[in-house]
Order: sequence, then structure tokens, then C-alpha cells
Amino acid sequence: MAFEYKSLTLKKLAIIGAGSIGPDIALHFATNLAPKGVETVLVDIAEDALDRAREKFERKVDRSVSKGAIKAEAAGVIKGSVVYTTDYNRIKGANLLLEAATEDEPVKHRIFAQVESIVDDDCILMSNSSHMQPEDIFRNLARRSRCLVAHYFFPAERNPIVELVPGAETDPGLVSVLMGFYEATGKAPILVRSSYGFAVDPIFEGLVQCAIQCREAGLGNEKEIDAVAMKTLGMGVGHFTAISIANGNVITDHGLDEMHTRLMPWFQSTPSLKEKVRRGEARWDIAERGEVVTVTADQERRIRDEYLGCYFGLVSFILDLGIVDINDLEMAVGTALDMKPPFALMNEMGLDQAHALVEKFCAAHAGFRMPKSLEQARAAGGWQLSNVVRSQIGNVVVLKIRRLRALNAFDSGVIASLSQRLREAEADPSVAAVVLTGHGTRAFVSGADINMLAACRTAEDGYRVSRSFQAMTVQIEEMKKPVVCAFNGLAFGGGLEVALACTARVARAGLRLLARLPEPTLGIIPGGGGTQRLPRLIGVEPAAKLLRTAAPVSSDEALALGMVDEVAADPLEAAIALAGRLAADPKLGRKLPQGPIAAPAQLPVVDIGQLSRCIDGILVEAILGGAKLNLADGLELEARLSGRCIETEDTKIGLTHFIQNGVRSPATFVHR
Repeated sequence: MAFEYKSLTLKKLAIIGAGSIGPDIALHFATNLAPKGVETVLVDIAEDALDRAREKFERKVDRSVSKGAIKAEAAGVIKGSVVYTTDYNRIKGANLLLEAATEDEPVKHRIFAQVESIVDDDCILMSNSSHMQPEDIFRNLARRSRCLVAHYFFPAERNPIVELVPGAETDPGLVSVLMGFYEATGKAPILVRSSYGFAVDPIFEGLVQCAIQCREAGLGNEKEIDAVAMKTLGMGVGHFTAISIANGNVITDHGLDEMHTRLMPWFQSTPSLKEKVRRGEARWDIAERGEVVTVTADQERRIRDEYLGCYFGLVSFILDLGIVDINDLEMAVGTALDMKPPFALMNEMGLDQAHALVEKFCAAHAGFRMPKSLEQARAAGGWQLSNVVRSQIGNVVVLKIRRLRALNAFDSGVIASLSQRLREAEADPSVAAVVLTGHGTRAFVSGADINMLAACRTAEDGYRVSRSFQAMTVQIEEMKKPVVCAFNGLAFGGGLEVALACTARVARAGLRLLARLPEPTLGIIPGGGGTQRLPRLIGVEPAAKLLRTAAPVSSDEALALGMVDEVAADPLEAAIALAGRLAADPKLGRKLPQGPIAAPAQLPVVDIGQLSRCIDGILVEAILGGAKLNLADGLELEARLSGRCIETEDTKIGLTHFIQNGVRSPATFVHR
């Protein structure tokens, strides 16, 4: 057995280093690859380090079992797939090797010299370095085209961000394959050009420097500064706590001094950090769990302004380096560092105020200059951000919806970005077709932001929300170029409604849960065209059953119903091919009927269980009433009926219950 992704075939992979992060990287790989029969070899020169790594690895696997995340049988497969060894020869035959040893150049050189003498020529060699550039790490190797940095973040098995940093000689085709491979194994990789510390660590370590400088300037003690940082940046822990937990004083001290010469003069280890390192002290005076820390209003304002000036200046400085895309940096900082995403925060605050904070910080800190990108964003009225990632393969544009923390759910920003990207594709003569997909393997789009409906107070509010969402589906439907949906994962609610507006749909093979319109469980009806397009695609009676019961369908069921046109192991690849064929011959596509469609006078009786009979009546009216109309008028009817739902008790009950409890338990409707 093996794991295969495009040109990459993995039967064995190896990790060098069983310290703090090596076992967690092994856990990420083993969890995703062990079911395919892939062996993971964890190598270290110290037996006691391997013993600790095994204990840590198996404890985390057992915890996943206790939480119900994986079954005991799967846990046994994962544990059994890992070999712990001091024998470097066990890496022979590995297709991919990742080094996670100490941040020491001579050590890395010795490791890779030994590794290259053992593994085959086609083995991919990666380093989990957090600072060192690939040109420095791999300079002595013969096959540098197969080498790059893959920088993980704590905790490596769960934090989705990985910085992929190719060297000057790294094969671009390999980088492209690895970007897809990491996404296929649950990560959100970002591509970063080679630069010391890459894109994210200079921001984190720069904020650590800011925190220590606040302390040295007498703005507060460690506990107070951490408390303000957490409130200001939305962090789970402050910077003093973070480096204490990670034993990060030594690496931060070294990193800041290197950044001083390599990146910007402002970066520099501080006197108190150097004293900590000299004494061998790992911990700062941080708050204990549950300890309440209070600060004065003046303290909070001064620390807050320092932090925001530094934060906004640092992320803008990284953009000035030209090493990373703004949307990738926004996602990576917000996710990897668990902070409020910086560019959206500046837009929300206003660029004039953000600029003033950075200007004040620059004036107070020698060596920190106003970033040009921030000046440009201020002149433009804000940062241009998008949760829709565009790429192009031949004459087919791929638009990928990417909201990591929301399973790619639609919100107003995604809707606006997708609409803009579609207009750009429509106008671009180099584009013949469009493919819509989602990031990762779990979800195409998990639905629409329920808060948009929860904020509605009147029927007219509900009508406007429905029509706004319908406008995007109509835009897709009326595109002069074919639009194919690649279901990389599940499509719920608004995600499925967008897919129904596409020219064609391709689903990932073997998905037990592919598509569902769950709106009746929330006390509402689909308002993005689902009540009109699904009956036109698969027939009124089968569509009505799915709509009224909120029943899920699998990939195979969707294909049998005619909801999708193909199923494929790689839905994106298949969708791109299908889009190309449709562009060459539009007659191959299935057009939804635009006029009235055949429908029974009454729908068959279905068991709707505990769902609202009141909402079911409105839903039936939308299905049968819309079948008698042309599609445009049917959409208008759907929107009006969506608005009517807002004035029912059951809609209020359903939306409130979902916001408070999620999907853990069904709402109790009163049927009025």
C-alpha cells in the first residue's frame, strides 16, 4: 500500500529528531497516512528522547480515542505505523524525510550529509527550521532541487499552518505537488520566498521583543503586559507565557539578533532577555491558570498602542519584503499565532488610525521605518483582502474558497470576493472556464453565516438577505463561460445552492456525507435558490423529499440522483478536465429548465420528524409554487417565503437554538 498524490508516492517517510516538535509532526503524518499503509520512522541519537517521544505520541492518540475523534482500531493502526530508532539506516527507502533537530547549522549539515548518503536520489528532503534559509541548510547537498523548508507551528499535529520555503534551486513542480499534498493531509500550506525567519516568526518574535521592551520601559510587569496583549490581539496566552511554555528564550534571543542584521535594525535582543539566557532561565513571571490580572486604564492604553503599532508595522514590513501573499499572511498570522488577523483589524479600525499608531511606534523606536505597503493601503482606503484564492491551469481558472475556522462557510466577505473573482474571470480573454472548489478535504462550503439571518427582524429583512445571496447564484448561472463545482468535501446549505447554479458538478468519490440542505432543522427554508434549482435538476418529488427532511446524500447517491455529473478520486483534477471539455463544446452541459416544470398537485407524505410543520408548509409552497413559474419568478417567490419565515415563532426558536447550541441537539418547535 501507499499514499499517492499526483506524482508523489509515499510508502515510507522519516523524521529526524524526537525532541519537542518531531513527535507531533510524526503524529500528523501517521494520522493521515497510516491508513494507507505508510510507515513513519522517527530517528534520534538518544534512546531516552525516543522513549519520551513514544509516550507523548501514544498519549495524544489515546486522548483522541477518548474524545471520540478516532476509533480504537484506527488508533492501533496509527501507533503501529511508527518506528522509533537510533539507527539511521532505517530511513533507507524513505520517499520523504523531514529534519526537526536543533536550530544549529553545523548540526543540520551533519544530519543531511548522513541522510543523503543513505536515501535514494528521488527522496524529498525537508527541514522544519523556524529561521534558517534553505540555501544555508542544504548548501552542501548534491540534489538541492529536492530540498526545501517545511516550517510547522505548535501544536504541529493540530495547527494547520505550514510555511513551505523553497530554495533557489528547488524544483517548482515539486513545490506545487507538496502544496497540494499538505492540503490533502489537513494542512493549510502557504508559499514563502526564502528570507531569514520566513514570514511568520519575525512577527511573533518581534512582538516578544515589543513585550519585553514594554516591561523594560516600566509600562507593566509580565502578567500585566500579557493580559493587555491577550485583550488587544485576541490571543489565548500572552507572549511572556508563550515563550515560557515553549522554552523559547534562547532561540528568540538568537533570532532577534540575526534579524537585526538580516532584516531590519530595530530587531534586537533586549538586555533582560539576554540576562535570562545567561542565567539559563526559561520562565518569566507569568500568571498562573485562573489568576485575575488587573491593569489601570492608562496602562492598558499605553501597552495597547505599543502592541498595535508594533503588530501593524511588522506585518506591513513583511509585505514590503515581497516574500508572501497578503491573504496567505493574514490567514497564517491569525491561525498559527492565534491572533486577530492583522489586515482585517486595520481595515476595521481604519487605516488612518492604524497608520498613526505605526507612525508613533516608528518615532519611538530607532531602526523601525514606516512600511511602504501601509502607506499604499492608506492611500487606497484599506487593505484588499479575499478569502477566495485564484489560480489558473491552462485556460481554466480555479477559485478556491478558504475560511479555515469556518469550514469555508459563506459570509458577506466571501460572497463579495467570489462575485468579484467571477467578474474578473468573465472579462479575462485568457480564461475559457471556471472551477469552484473549497480548501482542504472536509468541506466545499459548510453553509452560510447564520448570523445574517439571525439579525433579521422583519419579513422584508429576510427577503433582502435571500435576494442578496441569490444574486451570486444568478451571476454564476448567467456566466458566458462554464462554471464547474469540484466538491472537495461536504456542501451544506448555501454551499450546495451555489453548486446547483453551476454548469456541472464533480464530487469526491466515497464521501458518505456529500450534500445536504439543513435549513428546516434551523426553522428556515433554503433561500439561495435551493427550492427552485434542485427540483429542476433532479425532479420535484425526489428534491422535495430531500428538502423537507433535510436528509443528507452521499457521493454515490448524488450521482444516482443526477445531482452531480461525475465522481472522482481527485475532484479538482476531474473538474478542470470537465471544464475544458465544456468550454470546447458547450452542448455537453446540462441546462436547467428556465420555465415551469412538471409537478404533482400535492407532494407525497413524508415523515419530517420533529421539524416544524409551519416551516414545512412554507417550504412546500415554495416547491410547488415555484414549479409553476419560470426560474426567475420562482427565485422571487422563494425570497418572499424566506422573509415570511422570519415572522414565525419557529424561525426564532431554530436560529436561537443553533447559535446557542450548534448542532448538538435538535430545536423544539411549536409549529407556528
